Amino acid sequence: MLTGLNHLTLAVTDLSRSMDFYARLLHFRLVASWETGAYLALGDLWLCLSLDLARADEISSAYTHYAFSIPESEFLEFQRSLRAAGVQEWKLNRSEGDSFYFLDPDSHKLEAHVGTLSSRMAQCRERPYAGMRFYE
Repeated sequence: MLTGLNHLTLAVTDLSRSMDFYARLLHFRLVASWETGAYLALGDLWLCLSLDLARADEISSAYTHYAFSIPESEFLEFQRSLRAAGVQEWKLNRSEGDSFYFLDPDSHKLEAHVGTLSSRMAQCRERPYAGMRFYE
C-alpha cells in the first residue's frame, strides 16, 4: 500500500543551473551529484534532477505543477527574493492561502503555498467549486 510521496524526478537541460536554482534560491540541500544528475533534499522530500537534453523540445500548457509549503511569515520575503532573481511567474493566485507560482530554469511549474488541505477544504465548504462533493 502506498504511504506517501517518495520523490520527484525532474528532467533538466542544464544540471549546474538547476542545482544552483534549487539549492541557492529554494534552499534545497544538495546530497549528491554526478555527471547526469543530482539528489537534493528539502525536509523529507527527495528531489532528483536528471539531465535530459530532449526536454528543451517539450512545451506544456498543462496545469500539472509541484507545490511546496511555506510559512506565512516567510512568504512575502520568499516571493520578493525570487522576483528579484528574475524568476518567471506562470500564474496568479486565485485560491485560498497565499501562493506564488513560478518556473524553474527548465519551465517546470512550481508553487510556494501557505495553507493546508484542511484550510483549503474549509474555504471550499464555504464556497464549493461547481459540482463539488465532500467525503468524510
